[in-house]
This record gives sequence, structure tokens and C-alpha cells, in this order.
Amino acid sequence: MQQPALEVRSKKLVTVEGLTFKDLNANGRLDPYEDWRLSPAERAADLVARMDLDELVGMMLINTRFTGFSAPSGAETSHDGALDERTIEAGTSIFATRQVFGTTETIERLKLRHFIVRDDVSAGQLAAWNNAMNEVAEATRLGIPTLAASNSRNENGEPVFGMNDAVGALSTFPATLGIAAAIGGDIAAGGDAALVDGFAAAIREEWLAVGIRKGYMYMADVVTDPRWQRIYGTFGEDPELIADIVERLVAGLQGDRVGGTSIATTIKHFPGGGARENGFDPHYAEGKWNCYPTPGSFERYHLPPFRAALASSSFMPYYSAPSIAKSVVQSVDGVEIPYEEVGFTFNHYVLHDLLRGQLGFTGYLNSDSGVTDNMCWGVEDLSIPERFAKAINAGTDLIADTNNVADLRAAVDRGWISRARLEQASARLLIEMFSLGLFDDMTYVDADAADARVAASPGWELAARTHRDSVVVLKNTAGTLPMRPGTRVYAEVFHRSAERADLKTAQARAAASAHPGLELVERPEDADAVVLFADPQSGNYFTSTPGLLELSLCEDKELTSTTGETYTETTLLGADRFRTLAREARARGQQVIVSVNVAMPWILDDVEPLADALVAGFSTFFDAQFDVLAGVSAPHGRLPLTLPSSAAVIAVDDEGHCASPNDVPGYAKQEYLADGLTYAYVDAEGNHYTLGHGLTW
Repeated sequence: MQQPALEVRSKKLVTVEGLTFKDLNANGRLDPYEDWRLSPAERAADLVARMDLDELVGMMLINTRFTGFSAPSGAETSHDGALDERTIEAGTSIFATRQVFGTTETIERLKLRHFIVRDDVSAGQLAAWNNAMNEVAEATRLGIPTLAASNSRNENGEPVFGMNDAVGALSTFPATLGIAAAIGGDIAAGGDAALVDGFAAAIREEWLAVGIRKGYMYMADVVTDPRWQRIYGTFGEDPELIADIVERLVAGLQGDRVGGTSIATTIKHFPGGGARENGFDPHYAEGKWNCYPTPGSFERYHLPPFRAALASSSFMPYYSAPSIAKSVVQSVDGVEIPYEEVGFTFNHYVLHDLLRGQLGFTGYLNSDSGVTDNMCWGVEDLSIPERFAKAINAGTDLIADTNNVADLRAAVDRGWISRARLEQASARLLIEMFSLGLFDDMTYVDADAADARVAASPGWELAARTHRDSVVVLKNTAGTLPMRPGTRVYAEVFHRSAERADLKTAQARAAASAHPGLELVERPEDADAVVLFADPQSGNYFTSTPGLLELSLCEDKELTSTTGETYTETTLLGADRFRTLAREARARGQQVIVSVNVAMPWILDDVEPLADALVAGFSTFFDAQFDVLAGVSAPHGRLPLTLPSSAAVIAVDDEGHCASPNDVPGYAKQEYLADGLTYAYVDAEGNHYTLGHGLTW
């Protein structure tokens, strides 16, 4: 067995039989948990027996931790600015509602070892932060290191807490829907989903460089309700394709097994978050139910990606709870699922009997953020210590985005959680840490080399190609595309935010100006082609809209709330001007090219007729889109989901029933519609905007 290269910063090394080990508990001898020759399970078993209750409790919580590099000027930091040492009296999000302590205090006194890093800082700064965290941890009683987790960092998109925490420091692909669109094009051309292998390899290389060893990714949820606000973070609506993608991601990030060069994965959100009740999200009470009104939908549509991801180091259960009244009986492999109407984090049958028992999952279970304070559906009447006990005894091993050691310890002291269960959960968590080499040669990373290592990643080139390949041409009247060389173009971006519209318009115009085949003009009337980018936004998955989420491109549209009151909604600021620009350009005989950012399956029934050419992007870079529009790159992408034909096909009646079932993906909804309705949008040229659609030339 080869001697690993060990580094210590406060403890000492011990030599046994000519080999070197870390003396993490500073007792001057080699203990089993310090012995890198033993298996992770053996080491974890030894360590949990040495841990006191507070150390076990701290091990089972993971909390958001910002770096000192992003702290306000003058704020207290340590370790050359790497660690944020502020005390914040109240949390800063719906997840973190409690007092936040400085980093050193959190590690030393609260004894937390798992942290979610959300900062958008450089690779070198992330690496320096990781090293400082572990330097503090090494000096504690048992020298247990820290494990940094993060939501995905390698896709383009607007910053959203818990979804797109960081963009641009690492190689930047289109949104996950765009990756699925590019893969759809590869498959249509006779290939497969091998793009995922390169994507995973790039992430692995870059994350290893910065010391982030755990990915809260990816979403294996199958889109079945078009109004779910989190659709843009999924891979679409095809269960078979998503299963292939997540299986490749787990293998590519972790390897054959979790080891010293792995990025451990947390696949979410078991058993599938797509089965929303009319799109409402479980971050708020209106969306707390998972509804399965269609026989067989659970097993046929929602479960396949999770079956494919069973090798993942951990799974994240969703906030939502299964509804008895709003579902029919579902089964898996012929075994009926009894519905306990509590969130899946608290659901013993789903986690223990189904996931571990029937499916054979052996990793650990990491709750979603805030389940003991806010999104505690079905257990709202329990005290917080009782919620901890309910979740942990149901099978959840790590409670996310809290530092609430007091209430977890209270549940233990009252006898609601046994020490044996604490040790079981902590052992599962520690096995991952031992496997990743965090106790040995992977505690620290080379911070000085991190920026260069990330810059040299093959991910940048692959990402650029994937942006181009993600573009889906939905409509191309009379060969509008590709634009001929020298075409004079006017470009403008529309968004719900005026500030973002201005910023993105500047980016789009810079991309058009730099393009060798195009000439940018300042006025639409001087153009040969008017290129309008629509980047609509609808809802917020942290707060409920008064009514159903709006999927049309609208400004100040009058709608009716679920309680019968009227309100207005804007998904695209300047929507009337957007349409006016298109109509006036058509009247002048100019070509109108519309690009819609498909973060959700928008209803385009009054947009598509205005366009000579219509394309779909997925947080796709503007230069890549212009490459396709100008013919530098052939159109390649295919729709990863189906665009509804009209509001009528997703209308909800007074009893809350949707015209098309919430638990069935768009490509299959047609068979459930009333006569006379067509689910997928069909344009005047007969193009069906359904899963897999995409034109080429």
C-alpha cells in the first residue's frame, strides 16, 4: 500500500512500521481512524465510538458558510481574509433563520463539519477558504476535517440562492436544459449522451482544484407540470434520457466508487419533484403536495432517473408530501406505496422501505434546506426537536442549512433519538469523508495553483461547443436562417427586470458587433434583420404567486388569484414594445428573428406568428446564438420538453383539477386531454413544439 503525502498544520505525524500517519487526536499513537490502511467503514466505526454527543450532533448538520472574501468591508475575518468570522443575529434567507456564528466558532463550539459554500469567488479564493476551514478543524479534539458542498457551478444562469449560487469562475455551460437540448441533437444525429461524460470530467477536475468535494447536484426530477418554477434546473421531461444523464454524471463525478479524486454527488429530489400541484412549489405551503392522479405515473415517469442514480453517495428527499386525496394508489415493482402525508424527509416508508429496502440504496440521505424550521410539511404541529427526531428516525442522516445544534441535542436528551442512530448516521457521513481522502492526503489543496488549473480545464472548450449545440431552431420560414454574410442586425434583449434587460442588451450587441459575419446597427429601421431576445421570468420559488404561474409573455396582465381577486403579472417588461418592434419590422419588409430563453415551457401562441425565424436558447451565450443565426454553426439542439399550445391545455377548474395531468410529462399529456384540445404548440408551418423537435439545414 502506497504512502500518501500527508500535510498537517497544527497536529503532528506519527511513524509506525516505517509509514507515516496523522496523529489527529494528539495522543502520540496510531488509532484505527487515523490509519489510512484500513477501510473507510472500519475507520468510521472507530471514530464514532470516540465522539461525544455534541460531536455526533454537529456531524449531522450542514450549514451555509460564506467566505471571508465576500464579507463587507471592515467585517471580521481571519486566515488572511479567507474565513468570515461575523456573528449575524438573524439568518439571511428562508432557510437560515437562526443566529449565524463566525466560522471558527461554528467549527470549534458547534462542531459542524459539513458546509454549503455559496460564494461566487475565484478558484484560488475557494481553495484558500477550503484550506483555512480545515486548518481550524485539524486543531480540534479529534481533528475531524470539513467537507465543502456546493450547488452546481458550471452552468450559466442568473444568481438564485440555492440554485445558481455562482457563475463564471469555472467553465460555464448552458443551463441543464441546454445540455439536454445538445444531447438531444447528438442522439438525433445517431450519437448518444457522451457529452455528459466530458461535462462530468471537467467538473471533477475543476472542483478538485478548489477543494469542493460534494455536489448538491444534479436534479433528476422529471418535468411533468409546466408551471413549476424550478424547471430550468432540470434536464427536461424525458425519463429515459434523464436516467441516462444522471447515471453518467454519478459515474463521471464519483468514478467506479468514491475515492480520493471523486466529487461525491447528492442526487435530488427523491422521489421526484416534478409532480407539482398546478406548478406550486413546496418552498411555500401552497405547493406542499406531490400529486399522482394518473395510474402508474410514479413508477413510469418519476422514479427511473433515481433508479439510475443509486450509486450516488447521497440522495436529497424533497420538501413535498404525497397527497392521499389528490392521488391514486401508486406502486413500485408491484408493491403499493402507503401514503403518509408528511414531507419526504420525514417519510419513513419512502426512505426506509422503498429507497433503502426495495431499491437497495446504501448511501446517506441529506435533507433539503430548512426542513426543521420552515418547509416542514405534515409535521408543522411538532416542536422543532420533534421534527429533528421524526426526520432522523425516518432515515435522514444530514439536516441541511441549519446550525441548530441545541434542538437536535434536545431531541437526543429527551430520548427521541438514540445514540445508536446518531452513530449510524455519522458513520455514513464519515465513510464518505474517509473515502474522499479528507482525513489523509486530500485535506488541503494547492491554492496557488487553483486558478491556473481551472483555466487549463478542457471544460471551457466543451462548454463553448455545448452552447452552440444547445440552440434549437423551432421555426425557419422561407429559409430566413442562416443570415447571409454582411447582414445588418439590430439586437435587443427583453427581461422582467429593466436593469437586466439593459445589461443583457449590451452583451448581445457586443456579441453581434464582434461577429465577423454581421454588422450591428443602432436603429431597428436601419437593419436587414431585427433580432429580439425574450428572457421572460415567472414567479419565484421562494414565494407563491397569488394565482397560477403565468407562462405567456406579458406585461401587467390582469389575472385572477386562487381566492377570486384580481392582480397583475409581468413576465416580460416591455412586452408590448417587443411585439411592436416585430410588427413594424415585418411591415418594413425586414426579417424578424426571435430567440426565447426557455427556462420554462412558455406559451408562444402570440409570439411565434410575429417571427420569421424562432429559436430557443437555455441561458445560452449570445455569441453562440449568433454563430447559429449566421450559419457559422449548424442548428443542432432538440427541445428537452414540450411547449404547451395555449392556456386552455393547462387550465385549472374551480376544484383545482388541471386540464392535463400534473404528474405526466408534456409529450404524453395528449392522451389525457378532452376532445378538441392539442397539448403541444403547432405553428403555421406544421412544426410541433414537442419533446425532440428541432430544425436544421
